[in-house]
Amino acid sequence: MDRPMPPTQLAALLNEHVAALRVRDYSENTIRNQHLHVRYFLEWCAERGLTEPVEVTRPVLERYQRHLFHQRKRDGEPLSFRSQHAKLVALRSWFKWLTRQNHILHNPASELELPRLPHRLPRHVLTAQEAEQVLQQPDIHDPIGLRDRAILEVLYSTGMRRMEVISLKLYDLDTERGTILIRLGKGKKDRFVPVGDRAVAWLEKYVREARPQLSTEPDNGTLFLAHTGEEINRDMLTMTVRAYVVKAKTGKSGACHLFRHTMATLMLEGGADVRFIQEMLGHARLDTTQIYTRVSIRMLKQIHSASHPAAMLRANDHEDGEAMLVQSHMWPGDPAPTAEELFAALDSEDDDENA
Repeated sequence: MDRPMPPTQLAALLNEHVAALRVRDYSENTIRNQHLHVRYFLEWCAERGLTEPVEVTRPVLERYQRHLFHQRKRDGEPLSFRSQHAKLVALRSWFKWLTRQNHILHNPASELELPRLPHRLPRHVLTAQEAEQVLQQPDIHDPIGLRDRAILEVLYSTGMRRMEVISLKLYDLDTERGTILIRLGKGKKDRFVPVGDRAVAWLEKYVREARPQLSTEPDNGTLFLAHTGEEINRDMLTMTVRAYVVKAKTGKSGACHLFRHTMATLMLEGGADVRFIQEMLGHARLDTTQIYTRVSIRMLKQIHSASHPAAMLRANDHEDGEAMLVQSHMWPGDPAPTAEELFAALDSEDDDENA
């Protein structure tokens, strides 16, 4: 249980900031993380007798940054650079808000140098063969198993986030066009994503044969249901997917985010331009300055069919020229994002699932 914060002006301003974030319709996950990171800093300040905003100077923040660098977790390991980075980014955001609200005259965090994040490839990515092994694990003769096969196919085909999967409604699936509408994904933006023919076939089979056995009245139209007839929750989804990954004995670990990484990696290896993958993943941008042209769903489907392994299994008659379509659509004047930037963005996503 969290210790109560001392009633300081800094603590009061943190509560005011949290309220402002809610008014601006930030996600609860973002608000919670912002609150926790800043609260940790305020506890550090209280231990040193710092209670007023004007007492926090750039040297104070640099001392705190050194504190994070030398801090050890319960297991004796240091905080990762990613954890240090997240805590300091939250502070920069908070002090920027304090300055805009005229609680302080100057922003002491404006020139604070953040730890450099390594652009690394994900440690665990399934090969196409391993992904197929995982997909074969559910017992499709059982309603729950059929549901799980449909879920795995969707994760593999689209790279959707866990929260996006459990929020799907029946009317979000367009089987004729082979698309899924993701409503209010991360960043509160709707987007269409292509879904492969095989995934569509399993979705149709699930909706036709298994979902009627799981649904109860009143039915709110949620696509994926638990055995109780209620919508499947995020923890249940993570445990379910992780169990199939373990059962497949690939030697890899993970759950929903594992398939998100896998989809991005395999499409990249299949020749897809990073910007198409970025669009499918719902990344608004790969850095804070890049501006890019949005991609039509028709073009996304062409790219998906030409570069996703599951799609190519069903349509193995692509000519080389058709595969080259993947690389032929470029954005003149825009710097091309790199694969490392794509995976760094994926790795830093706050899916709140550790999967």
